[in-house]
Amino acid sequence: MNARTFSDSCLALTGGALAALLLATPAGAQVRRTERRFTVSDKPMVILQNPSGRIQVKSWDKREVMIVSQIASDKVEVDTEQVDNRIDINTQIVAAGAAPADRNADLTVSVPTESELQVHTDSGNVTIDSVHGNMSFDTVAADLSLQDVEGYLVIKSLGGSVICMRCAGQMDANSISGNIQLLQPEMDNVRVQTTSGNILFDGDFLSRGVYVLKNYSGTIEVRFSAADSFDVSASSLYGHVVNQAPVVPDRHNMHPPQYKMSESLFGSLNDGHAKVELSSFSGTIKILKR
Repeated sequence: MNARTFSDSCLALTGGALAALLLATPAGAQVRRTERRFTVSDKPMVILQNPSGRIQVKSWDKREVMIVSQIASDKVEVDTEQVDNRIDINTQIVAAGAAPADRNADLTVSVPTESELQVHTDSGNVTIDSVHGNMSFDTVAADLSLQDVEGYLVIKSLGGSVICMRCAGQMDANSISGNIQLLQPEMDNVRVQTTSGNILFDGDFLSRGVYVLKNYSGTIEVRFSAADSFDVSASSLYGHVVNQAPVVPDRHNMHPPQYKMSESLFGSLNDGHAKVELSSFSGTIKILKR
């Protein structure tokens, strides 16, 4: 084969491969972006249902809810509706037999700072930034990240992780196997329960605050500072309790609970202003100095 024939053959092959690539690229792979805006009054309610994909909710100073959706498949649609001061966002599967990858919808939602949220999702990840209002989350395997939020937070998850950074208000969280972390919280009522996930609380214990952390297995870790003041009750039936807090016998003359066949700790740090209850069936409880 001479040089010219070889060159022509390469060009033909390159052109054929390019044509085949273009033909193989489905039209549904083109990302469809839509934007919708709704005028609202103070403290709107936003209800969001998205089975799979990325969800980001962030606050701004407008009395408006803006929804930006990005979809790479024609097998799903994002429906939106306003009813008075409530905004409904619902991702619908419009084609039978859609593959899991074709069910994804990525949503970015901007809301007034004082807004209430209800989020339902199965997989993907959820990020909430600087929203102040009551919120509930119902997830299966989606990871949840909350930052600078404030309100009453209700979280139900099967296997997704939860990270709450600088959260204020109250929390009631339940998970089967997901890890839950509270970092620099300013919360006066916290109730967290998991089956096999780990729990981390790294922040100040507010005066008159109540903190109840429970699991079946895994690790419960609480970090404290010398200025914290709380009564602590910690027990693990078949696990261990590791303590670095200089607790003294309970200052309020309460009788310690009787924990048979378990490692336990009962006492007060400083004046015992907050109440901390830690319990596990077979996990390890750690009370460590920050």
